[in-house]
Amino acid sequence: MLSKLPVHVSDLRAYSRLAVEATIGITDLCENLHHNISLLPGVFSAPVSEPASGITGFVYRSIRGVTRTVGSGVDGVLSLLPAPRPSRSSASREALLAALNGVIGDHLAATGNPLQITMSLRSEGRRIELERSTLVRDIAQPTRRIVVLVHGLCMSDLQWRRNGHDHGAALAADAGYTPIYAHYNSGLHISTNGRLLADQLEALVAAWPVEVEELTIIGYSMGGLLARSACHYATQQGHAWPQSVRRIVFLGTPHGGSPLERNGSRLDAMLGSSPYTAALARLGRVRSAGITDLRDARLVDEDWENPQRLAADAEVRHAPALPAGVRCYAIAGSIAKKPGSLRGRVIGDGLVPVKSALGSDVGDGAALRLPASHQWVGYGIGHLGLLDDRRVYDRLRAWLR
Repeated sequence: MLSKLPVHVSDLRAYSRLAVEATIGITDLCENLHHNISLLPGVFSAPVSEPASGITGFVYRSIRGVTRTVGSGVDGVLSLLPAPRPSRSSASREALLAALNGVIGDHLAATGNPLQITMSLRSEGRRIELERSTLVRDIAQPTRRIVVLVHGLCMSDLQWRRNGHDHGAALAADAGYTPIYAHYNSGLHISTNGRLLADQLEALVAAWPVEVEELTIIGYSMGGLLARSACHYATQQGHAWPQSVRRIVFLGTPHGGSPLERNGSRLDAMLGSSPYTAALARLGRVRSAGITDLRDARLVDEDWENPQRLAADAEVRHAPALPAGVRCYAIAGSIAKKPGSLRGRVIGDGLVPVKSALGSDVGDGAALRLPASHQWVGYGIGHLGLLDDRRVYDRLRAWLR
């Protein structure tokens, strides 16, 4: 039965730890809600955050103590299970881990949970070691043209393949590129992942078995922001790989931020204004750093180091320009069937508005200013459809030819 689940036996201890942490977190939330209501404050009084006292506090402390005890017992039992042989992860397990990392990946990293994804570059679903000897062994036919594909929030590199199509594999067959896929914890700050990706690309180009004539990056959704952040930090750190970058293509990238995340911040502010709902605002703030960064497309450390980054009126102050000398392109999807639809312009592909995806609405007038020939809107295409729609691929191939 266990073999049918999208987990490894070795994952069970990590999931057990996560369940204990979640139970304690919910207990804290309930205690805060209970304590605030018991004080019978005014609707808009300042909420209190200290733990409950007396019998109420004793009950909640007891729940936390029992939870930790049970968690330790389960962890001890699971530690007795025989260590499984290393095996390749299934697609369903990869998808589950990717979604979990997108939602609480920063928590997984902070607590050292083994379920966290670490930044790597992959080929055919396998991590590649960035040494020349291993690349010669693991990359069947390395070419002088590399295309690096960077996935979006709550996704993995395997999800570039949708309905039998993979932009990277198709470009390998049609245009002679060698596709390499980034795999990362999308719950971390975009700038954190940007630095890590910059380091990975530096090692990749240095170890590539043949001379690299062209490095192209395709970033889907959050992945496009990651590519911009990586270029920014690579320049700061004096990396060599940006010299090989010829093109960057953004697929449904929210350069102007995500309206959904902005609405989430407003909801948090509303809930936090009353002691009767403040605990629910705490629950809303559980979402990862990566998700909150999407609100205003925060690409550098300075954008989130302010402790008020979750405030509804917080604003981005830094927006690195696109890398000089690199041809950049943007593809936006629109659920509208034809141009001119107000619904299509506002909703865009269902997640990212058209203006945001084209980089013409990024705040403070700092538009990306891409030439019209470097922009394209696909009508009747939703956000996920950007991964496999034939019209999107035809546009990619034309630009990268």
